[in-house]
Amino acid sequence: MTELTAYGLCALALVVGAYAGLLTLRERSFDNALFYAVALLEVLLVAQLVGGCIALAQTGREIDGITFVAYLVTVAVVPIVAVLWGVSDKSRWGTGVMVIGMVTVAVLCLRLLDLWSGRYA
Repeated sequence: MTELTAYGLCALALVVGAYAGLLTLRERSFDNALFYAVALLEVLLVAQLVGGCIALAQTGREIDGITFVAYLVTVAVVPIVAVLWGVSDKSRWGTGVMVIGMVTVAVLCLRLLDLWSGRYA
């Protein structure tokens, strides 16, 4: 797990969250552009999940493996849950759910970096 990966995913999640926030302010519902952006983020998060598990298996660092893998799985599941909830809510708050979901993804990615580097374990 590299800093570039964590910060890149964090930035992408915040950009998607900002777009969802714009849709919320304009009182618009979930649109295709938001769906595709979240789908791209999800593909990258699944790649991070696979890469993180491989890196964990090959490292000699003192890392709590169960916690690290739990964070990897959680960060990959959050966008799916947020999309399902956001699409089902036809009000403007469907996109508001996406804002919260994307901020959650950004925070979880930063926490993964902390766990990997051994800070705040």
